Amino acid sequence: MQIKTRDFGTIEVTEDRVYHFTQPLFGFEQYSDFIILHDEEIGGSIVWLQSTQEPQLCFIMMDPGTVAKGYAPPLPPEFDRLLGEGDCYCWVVAVVPENFRDATVNLKSPVYLNTTTQKGAQIILEGDYPVRFPIAKGGES
Repeated sequence: MQIKTRDFGTIEVTEDRVYHFTQPLFGFEQYSDFIILHDEEIGGSIVWLQSTQEPQLCFIMMDPGTVAKGYAPPLPPEFDRLLGEGDCYCWVVAVVPENFRDATVNLKSPVYLNTTTQKGAQIILEGDYPVRFPIAKGGES
C-alpha cells in the first residue's frame, strides 16, 4: 500500500510493517496504525513513527539507551495483554525545537513496539521519570 508521509514523501509499504496501537499515543487517540521509518544516514538510534492514517502525524523517536544511561523501567502488569508475547523494543518520543540543543525526550511515557505481533502501545510508567529529559544532558536517569 502507498503511504503519504510528512518527511519522506509517498512510500510503498507492506501490511506487515504496520503497527496497530492497542493503547494509543496520548492526545492522538483517533490514530491507531503507524509505521517505523529509518534514515540510513542518521543511524538506527533515531526513527520516525509515521501515521498511516494522517500524513502530517509523525513523531521522532529515539532509543532511550542512547540518551539516558541505565534507563530500564519495570514493565506494568498489563504489558503482555497490550502487546502479546514476542520481541518488544522501547522507544522514547523526542521533541526537537529549532535549537536542537534544547531537544528533550519523554522518559515517563515510552512507546513499546512488538515486532512479533506488530502491536504498539504508549505506556505511562509508575515512578519518577521525567517527561522532558534533555538529550544534551545524556546523564543518568
